[in-house]
Amino acid sequence: MTKKKLRIVYMGTPDFAVLPLKKIIEDGFNVVGVITNPDKPAGRGQKLRESAVKIFAREAGLKILQPEKFRDVKFLEELRSLKADLQLVVAFKMLPEVVWDMPRLGTVNLHASLLPDYRGAAPINWAVMNGEKYSGVSTFLLKHEIDTGSLIFQEKVVIGDNMSAGELHDELMNKGSDLLIKTVKAIECDDYPLISQDELLGGREAIHAPKIFKPDMKIDWNLGLDKVFNHIRGLSPFPGAWAELERISDNKLISIKIFKTQKISQFHDFSVGSLVSDGKRYLDVYMDGGKIRVEQLQLSGKRRMSIEEFLMGFNISDYKFKL
Repeated sequence: MTKKKLRIVYMGTPDFAVLPLKKIIEDGFNVVGVITNPDKPAGRGQKLRESAVKIFAREAGLKILQPEKFRDVKFLEELRSLKADLQLVVAFKMLPEVVWDMPRLGTVNLHASLLPDYRGAAPINWAVMNGEKYSGVSTFLLKHEIDTGSLIFQEKVVIGDNMSAGELHDELMNKGSDLLIKTVKAIECDDYPLISQDELLGGREAIHAPKIFKPDMKIDWNLGLDKVFNHIRGLSPFPGAWAELERISDNKLISIKIFKTQKISQFHDFSVGSLVSDGKRYLDVYMDGGKIRVEQLQLSGKRRMSIEEFLMGFNISDYKFKL
């Protein structure tokens, strides 16, 4: 079967899913339809916002479906009418069996971790937050339980000591795009491995990467230097680690997001959460093991700024971090 005859339906929503789709098309495969999330209101004006995948798919002249519910009869009829041989899923929702089992060659998922570890919605963030030295991308065939299907291919990526989740995202997006092409070509030739994730686990529990909520994003300065540093870079640039500044004079709290820091190991006599600044160029937060030097942050309702910009308009001497 040639590329032009292999009919592919592609499913994805965010930026991470755009490059793989672009490369699939550039490699000559026949994408007969794209499934993405419905437009959603966003921003202060609550205007409808299209997904990154929809914007690209429209510009590429691809057929687009945006189901509210995957079990909707009309959607399932439209999906069947595309007569897909293979479905590809990248950064998308959980699918019911009636959808993922529809194509004769099955449905392949590209996942941003070295499965079986970091199954779930936020594998990139959690890998960095947990201080992992490696991550990667995996392709596998979907089955009932999330991210548990038989593995096809994987590629490992080194997580640098100072790498942010955003930087890892971009690296995995590029590696994943190439891995997906490799996977589709192997399936096209009916020459690919299927490796059981259970066998790889060998009886141990997999590490999970659940969706991140606001409590997960809060910085706990009591965790010590390494964990705090990893927590901040693991949530940068999105969704952003946050903490609360407390004004000493009246205990008023101000929410602040921290995006970029420098980790400085040293002995000191400061209490956890102590702030030291020259009021112009630097702001240090002390904890067990050393201090975090804040380089980029954002006050609630304000734009992201450098520490120099922040200190220029903010009297930090009247504040401390709330523990």
